[in-house]
Amino acid sequence: MTEFTIVALSSAAGKAGVAVIRISGPRVRFVLETVAGGVPEPRVATLRRLVDPQGEAIDTALVLFFAAPASFTGEDVAEFHVHGARAVLARLLAVLTGFPGIRLAEPGGFTRRAFEAGKLDLAAVEGLADLIDSETEWQRRQALRQMDGALGDLVGRWRAALIEAMSLLAAELDFSDEGDVGGPLQQQALGLAAEALDSLRRALGGFAMGERVREGFVVVLAGPPNVGKSSLLNALARRDVAIVSAVAGTTRDALEVRLDLAGLPVILIDTAGLRDSADPVEAEGVGRARALVARADLVLGLRGVDSEPYRIEAASRLLAVATKADLAGPVLPGELPISVRTGAGLTELLDAIAARLRGLDPGEPALLTRERHRIAVADAIAALQRAVTARHQEGELLAEDIRLAVVALERLVGRIDVEDVLDRLFAGFCIGK
Repeated sequence: MTEFTIVALSSAAGKAGVAVIRISGPRVRFVLETVAGGVPEPRVATLRRLVDPQGEAIDTALVLFFAAPASFTGEDVAEFHVHGARAVLARLLAVLTGFPGIRLAEPGGFTRRAFEAGKLDLAAVEGLADLIDSETEWQRRQALRQMDGALGDLVGRWRAALIEAMSLLAAELDFSDEGDVGGPLQQQALGLAAEALDSLRRALGGFAMGERVREGFVVVLAGPPNVGKSSLLNALARRDVAIVSAVAGTTRDALEVRLDLAGLPVILIDTAGLRDSADPVEAEGVGRARALVARADLVLGLRGVDSEPYRIEAASRLLAVATKADLAGPVLPGELPISVRTGAGLTELLDAIAARLRGLDPGEPALLTRERHRIAVADAIAALQRAVTARHQEGELLAEDIRLAVVALERLVGRIDVEDVLDRLFAGFCIGK
């Protein structure tokens, strides 16, 4: 059992109508008896008068008690739902941390205890972190699914199949001379490994989408100078982000705005006008713009109706947009006309962007969302690929490759080699989580 008890404010800091202070560990019952007049019935909200050790009232609160092991951390946990005044919070926290064996929680302290108690695997912890940080509907759905254990369940199925394959290989190795052990055990084992390999490859195929939903789809505004890129960025952001000027080459560096576009997380980037320039600063900006175009999920290729056509190398990732549609000039086939000045076409442009980004979805929900996930699955795939394509048919070597795949999967859900990952991950949590 953990030697000390942790406590923290679990709701947002600052003045509020209600605030929640959470406490977890072996001294929770002592705290409830001392401060709240007794231990409430588990999972029943109870109105209590909170007092300090001298009997002076602190506040009236709703108190909840969760008995171990049926709690978030697996330990005894209590929550005090108090009035959200700074003075109340400061006094209650001072009283609680004044007791021996109780200290303030570090970032992610409660979730780390849940992980160590086996309440959450590492993938679920990452899903919880993503849920806390989610800003759009797609991010919320993806994070919630991971937090609920979808990736951990899939890894469990992969691992079970591979352990079965290892047991079959072990049986063939250990009892190959026994008359009662027959059948193509090695082929059965390799069949299980091949099925897991196919499933792993499908999961890895969804990584790009999962990463984009988590981090945001990159949409780049590109085109020659003075076609309205900065004006469009400001219009879509609904605030003045970029300087708008009639002077060509005003934008030298990339400007980013994060948008929630119909539930999709979008990083909209304004870039320098694409042209040859003798100015070294502008030339650097143009170079960065071309690099962003090369890696963007979607490129809005802008051309003013009063300008000549301009070719942007983006192929299927290009959405052609004709700006300044309120002026005289032709709209070319395939271009979407818009006018920032009048607002014409902006709604249609947003709908078109959302449709193109949704078209990137492979259909199956992504479970791999972080580079750590990709590396672990890629390592497992490499090991299984060696096993299923091996010509030597040496049982010991086949079993070792399958074992390495299992190790990679166990690393994915945090069964081994996770201390560095945990330290980085929990450092990004709020104190009360």
